[in-house]
Order: sequence, then structure tokens, then C-alpha cells
Amino acid sequence: MNMKIAFVGKGGSGKTTLSSLFIRHLATTGSPVIAVDADINQHLGTALGLDESEAAALPAMGAHLPLIKEYLRGANPRIASAETMIKTTPPGEGSRLLRVREDNPVYDACARPVRLDHGEIRLMATGPFTETDLGVACYHSKVGAVELCLNHLVDGPDEYVVVDMTAGSDSFASGMFTRFDMTFLVAEPTRKGVSVYRQYKEYARDFGVALRVVGNKVQGLDDVDFLREEVGDDLLVTVGHSDWVRAMEKGRPARFELLESDNQAALRTLHRAVADAYGHRDWERYTRQMVHFHLKNAESWGNAKTGADLAAQVDPAFVLREGIGAVQPA
Repeated sequence: MNMKIAFVGKGGSGKTTLSSLFIRHLATTGSPVIAVDADINQHLGTALGLDESEAAALPAMGAHLPLIKEYLRGANPRIASAETMIKTTPPGEGSRLLRVREDNPVYDACARPVRLDHGEIRLMATGPFTETDLGVACYHSKVGAVELCLNHLVDGPDEYVVVDMTAGSDSFASGMFTRFDMTFLVAEPTRKGVSVYRQYKEYARDFGVALRVVGNKVQGLDDVDFLREEVGDDLLVTVGHSDWVRAMEKGRPARFELLESDNQAALRTLHRAVADAYGHRDWERYTRQMVHFHLKNAESWGNAKTGADLAAQVDPAFVLREGIGAVQPA
């Protein structure tokens, strides 16, 4: 199967921890996995076992945006220059596309291998929000590198892309929330914990976003009942305390197969939900949504910023799909 998966939730909900556990679980299947840390607080690397210095040394995708744009632009005649590309620019005839099972200049610059107990994954990170960004940039400009890559990525059979998203509903600042085949919303059994779910559900309703809730930090049946009352059938599974996770957060994780059996079962439930969503991807709708958000961004700020008519970048005959050809690097 070929799936793009997002983990979302309010800050502190545990979405980074759960996304790292799911990435570790996928690695046990032998399938290639690209993990992306798109949160403003960059913790996915350490959750996957990197020490602080290794995590800090991850290249920032936002810092390589000119390279990313130039590579993806390829020979697309509708894009005059890389400078006129924005985060929502869709691919067209002549664009270079990204694939999970390949080496390319984007991965060379932005991705690093991370060895897990069972196999190796590629990790990419937007880069942290720094003091130099304050007052002159917003985090969406950094996450834009992720959106641009997702717009140009064709994932093939038995490949996974897992993105640890920005906290809350910040992803609705662009169309990135529509780029996934499955979105797991991590919610604690509290009123604040389910508030992000309500926002996400409302925003996502009109875009066919597959959304399932993972209850985290659940301590008993009362917590489960509360979540069920608040989110109904969207509640997929709940997760409680984990000594394995506590040891991992101290930098002393045990072998992954020693994760508690109930938490292993929860990860298998997530995997089954992903499998159930397989085959429902509508590539034409996926492409239409790219174009929709690109035109919105072009009109609201993109045209003014670039000095170009960005609507002209849309190739009306192009549909992103498996098996499509791509311009190869020279």
C-alpha cells in the first residue's frame, strides 16, 4: 500500500510520541518510511532515538527551500523561475516528482537515515523556529517546504510517509491538511483535549479528510467513555501509561519488541486503519485540492509577493498519480 499519514493534536497531547511509535512499528514491516518533523517544537528525532546533538544537527528543510524549488521545478514551462514558486505550487508537465524509493538532491540535502531496531528510515525536519525568525517570519514559511514536497511526491506500493504536524489547527493555514490518506488526531480525555478535534473535524469536513482519533493518556473506562461521548465513532483506539515510553523519554529505550502488548496492539489497530483507507485515494480530487489552495494563496498573497500571476502555473491537463513519468535530473 502507499500511504501518507499525519499525526495532529494539541501541544502536549503526545502526538510526537505516538507518531514515533507508529514509525517504529512500520519499520518492523520492512517497508520504506519517510518521517517528517513538521512541528514548531522539533522532538521527533529524539523520540526516534537520536541524542540531542544528533537531532540538532538535522538539516532544516526551510533552509534548503531554494534547492527544493529549483529541483521540483524541473523543466515545467509554466514556472518561469524557482523564485515564483510558493508552498502550494502544484506540479505539471515537466516537473520533477519525488518518490519514496529513490535518491535525489532533495533527500541528499534534507533527509538523514535513522537506524531503528528493525530497519532504517529517512528523517526530514522543517527546522526549529529561531530567534532570528521572530518578527520577520512565520512558521508556515518553514512548513511550506514540506507542503511543496508533498505536492510533488508520488508514493508507490508498500511505502509510507508519516508527518508529525504542527500543534493545534495551524495546518489549516494552507492546504497541507488535505495531503494525507489518513490523519490520526491524538486527544487527551479532557475538554481541551477534544477541542482541537472539533476544529479539525469542522475544517476537514468539506475536503474528504479521513480522520480517526487516538485517545492518549487514558487511565480508565471513565476516560474512554468521555472520549466516546465527545468524538463518537471517530475514536479508533486508546493508549494508556507506558513504562517503555517513559524509559525512551529518558533516553534509555528497551528493544521495540518489548513495548507493552496492549500498546503493540494499539499500533496494529492504527496500521489496520491505514490499510482500510488504502484504495480510497482519488488522485483527481487530490490534484484538484492542490490547485484550489494554490489559487487561494496566489490571490491572497502569492501574486503580490512574487510579482507574477501564479494561476498560470496550473497545468489543467495534469493529474498526479502513480506511474506518472517525471523529468529525471541531468
